[in-house]
Amino acid sequence: MLGFVKSLSRRAKQAILLSLDMALVPVSLSLTIYLLTGELMPVSWLQDHWAALALLVLASGFMSVLLGLPRIQLKSYEISAMGRSAMLALGLAALMGTLNGVMEAPGPTSAPVTFAMVFLVLSALCRLLLLQFLLSVYRKDVPATRVLIYGAGKTGMQLAMALKPHEAIRAVGFIDDNSVLHNITVAGLSVHPSHKLEHLIRAHSVDRVLLAMPSLSPPRQAQIARRVATLGVEVQALPSFAQLVGQEEIIDKLAPVLPRRFLGRPHLDSTLSGGCLAYRGKSVLVTGAGGSIGSELCRQVLNCKPRRLILLEVAEFSLYSVERELRALAEDTGCEIIPVLGSINDARKMRDTILTHGVKVVLHAAAYKHVPLVEANPEAGITNNVFGTQTLAQAAMDTGVERFILISTDKAVRPTGIMGASKRLAEIVISDFARRSEKTTFTMVRFGNVLGSSGSVIPLFQEQILRGGPVTLTHEEITRYFMTVQEATQLVLWAGNLAKGGEIFVLDMGKPVRIADLARQVIEAVGYTVRSPENPDGDIEIITTGLRPGEKIHEELSISRQFQSTGHPKLSCALEGSLSEFEIARALQSLKTLIETGEHARLAEEAMRWVRRDLEKTAARSDSADSLKH
Repeated sequence: MLGFVKSLSRRAKQAILLSLDMALVPVSLSLTIYLLTGELMPVSWLQDHWAALALLVLASGFMSVLLGLPRIQLKSYEISAMGRSAMLALGLAALMGTLNGVMEAPGPTSAPVTFAMVFLVLSALCRLLLLQFLLSVYRKDVPATRVLIYGAGKTGMQLAMALKPHEAIRAVGFIDDNSVLHNITVAGLSVHPSHKLEHLIRAHSVDRVLLAMPSLSPPRQAQIARRVATLGVEVQALPSFAQLVGQEEIIDKLAPVLPRRFLGRPHLDSTLSGGCLAYRGKSVLVTGAGGSIGSELCRQVLNCKPRRLILLEVAEFSLYSVERELRALAEDTGCEIIPVLGSINDARKMRDTILTHGVKVVLHAAAYKHVPLVEANPEAGITNNVFGTQTLAQAAMDTGVERFILISTDKAVRPTGIMGASKRLAEIVISDFARRSEKTTFTMVRFGNVLGSSGSVIPLFQEQILRGGPVTLTHEEITRYFMTVQEATQLVLWAGNLAKGGEIFVLDMGKPVRIADLARQVIEAVGYTVRSPENPDGDIEIITTGLRPGEKIHEELSISRQFQSTGHPKLSCALEGSLSEFEIARALQSLKTLIETGEHARLAEEAMRWVRRDLEKTAARSDSADSLKH
């Protein structure tokens, strides 16, 4: 059947629709007589007036061709096309009224009006049934992507109508948070409440959820996307209609929400789930709560049902935004959300905050991390990343905090710039606290590059693509370890659970990703091609700009390259040494003196001197350990 339907030429399909309009004339006339008289069309009348009936049939065919009805595709038969059918029905009714005296049709003189209405209804109904028949034929044995549309408003309705003719995409229903729309039908699909999402995905084997709410705020869309993604389906979002004007078809503008495809390895979100034991029922302080890492960390901690979540942030608007979002998320959890506007360098503020709110766990995400900016402002990087960490850790130890987790970076391993050096010095400071503390467990977590964070290259690439290119690389061979923001934050949670003191936790992130390959993937993901000597007609060019100050071609996860397994299969601990307590005190004092005297030119050199000393001691310990093994 499918082969026969597909083999029909355009002319053959038009002939079928023309024949339909002509065949409906006797059918409509018979039904009109029955409706007006309660009797079927007399055979004798048909024999006497067959010529007039034939004239109506021929007139139907002529006017149908004149109005262009056979040329209108079934999937395009809408209000405007129905208007043409109405004009055909009125034309036939007028002709029928003219011939009424000759035909002597049974029934009242209102028969032409009734005939027109019957003809119009049958014409539209037959086309609708024929469309459904053809769609069922085309969809038979054709694999279809089953989708749910989240949002039953105007955008969702438009999307549902656009998807209907496509045999490879099948919309199974709407999800909407508006209770007024629940249990009604929109564009032929039922509207369901959001709490039925998981049930609908399983019951209908849904492959994808389409977010059709472009007016919704980005944080809210991200919340919905995360919730849907945890159910094992792909999530895509529809841009606003302002973005669609003059552009391609509505279904061609669906853009991925979550960038997991760029990891180059399986996503570990489900593997890292859990890890809530250290946070449940506790007061948890998150520093840098308004940043991309800090805010996601707050969301993940909130899932662990803490007693109290304290948000520490130095930027007022960032704190306002994350507090508003988290208050909405925490409505039914019983967790108290407490915003604190302040700096980690304010020792009294840190101590008072911890004591006032009974903080038991500190997740330290606040840091200056953009390499070129910190390279240009070394005093700010050292003050915030090193001395801010020391101030916060001292307050935590003095007040008896149970756990302190420092969020570090792979740039702290053999750093070539001040940002990496400041983070390595922060690790050294926390290692010293871990050795000296009796009550507080101090530990560290090293991240690779976090997809979707403010420092990720993907948003930069997307911005450059929107401008028409070029996409810029600092080096053709540069590589980085990548992780999603969900993996990064769940790694922190597990570190808090597994920590015994002084460890540096790292995630099994597979092989590093070549940034040049990543750039190509991002370009191709939005439907463009790379312009190169081999493809001069491509859309977006990739150019190399040269390494920035403090930037490395390849990053590492450990100084010693030695790792120890943990209680989680995807987490390990980097085995590294550190400076002595006396050396750390000397290093901090020398850095503080240079900041106080304004000798910022020497600050980077002094920081790198102590980092190199740390590397030498670590290398010596590794050589000693290797000799003992042999």
